[in-house]
Amino acid sequence: MPKLCRLLVAIPEHTLRRMMDWTQCAAVERVPGKVSGAWVFKGTRLPVQALFENLEGGATVDQFLEWFPGVTREQVLAVLKFAESSLAVAAP
Repeated sequence: MPKLCRLLVAIPEHTLRRMMDWTQCAAVERVPGKVSGAWVFKGTRLPVQALFENLEGGATVDQFLEWFPGVTREQVLAVLKFAESSLAVAAP
């Protein structure tokens, strides 16, 4: 697992949510009434949280993309890059 993924999955989900302003990530959206208002990959019903859970479980990005064909590699990479930049800004 890449270093960033190991770092992200080590951070408790509630802390990760507070640290990141997902409104600034073009690869995701939140629509009231869609998947209970969770942040999802744009154009899908798949919560962004599923990416981090699968990575934490040992999946690779390629496996994730195979399992969830509605999500593009560009979306996954954008989410990971956004998470990385958000963590860099939040770091003391």
